[in-house]
Amino acid sequence: MNLPSKVRLVEVGPRDGLQNEKQPISVADKIQLVNDLNAAGLSTIEVGSFVSPKWVPQMAGSAEVFTGIERKPGVVYQALTPNLKGFEAALAAGADEVAVFAAASEAFSQKNINCSISESLERFRDLMAAAQAANIPVRGYVSCVLGCPYDGEVAPAQVLSVARELFAMGCYEVSVGDTIGVGTAGKTRELFNLLAREMPREKLGGHFHDTYGQALANIYASLQEGIEIFDSSVAGLGGCPYAKGATGNVATEDVVYLLNGLGIAHGIDLPRLAAAGQRICDVLGRANGSRVARALLSQ
Repeated sequence: MNLPSKVRLVEVGPRDGLQNEKQPISVADKIQLVNDLNAAGLSTIEVGSFVSPKWVPQMAGSAEVFTGIERKPGVVYQALTPNLKGFEAALAAGADEVAVFAAASEAFSQKNINCSISESLERFRDLMAAAQAANIPVRGYVSCVLGCPYDGEVAPAQVLSVARELFAMGCYEVSVGDTIGVGTAGKTRELFNLLAREMPREKLGGHFHDTYGQALANIYASLQEGIEIFDSSVAGLGGCPYAKGATGNVATEDVVYLLNGLGIAHGIDLPRLAAAGQRICDVLGRANGSRVARALLSQ
């Protein structure tokens, strides 16, 4: 199969990237990050999540972030919403679209959100109805698609079952995630090949963590399967608290560099993106997780 001519990157740094940070991060710094990503040309930005601050303290100021950002025409500002209450809060804050999440592993679902996969999907029914009534698009996430810290290997058929259900209830696209970063290129191609038998490839996305250094290889394998939507996080921010040694999401800068080398359009200004990532890393007092950014900024 020919590689896609263009790719859409969903920037998850402000939400997935920051939610596991231990130190407090000000609303002003979160707003600055989103504005910097705007300036770099990202077309879809996951700004925050509307979950209980008891469980995810870093996302407590998401409404204020949505209110404070400089909105750019044509950019989609997304929020993660676990239930109807979260959806209503996201709607009030001005989110353009929302995302819901389910797991492909029963053990991970129980550990992460204290319910079974089927129960988690059932919780979305009211949210989906409200989103449809408000004309708000809903994106679906499926986690642990290439491995689980509790169950080990995850059957591709189980991923298909969950993704199928998300599409059936109204998600306009579904992103499948290697949450603990154990996937390999062959397994990635196998999974997308199976999913594409029942779902349009252009409605499927990939979300890869780089724990074992395989994220870019998995993205290239996905491109070979015709996948053209990928989640990534500036400066490689983020990680999975359930995976020992997890190094975070694949860095947006590294994905952009890969796409540049393949001649695939994406609309992102790499130098500006690298500067945005370094700015938030300086705020956090942590090393930049993007090899590409480190190389560019050292020149």
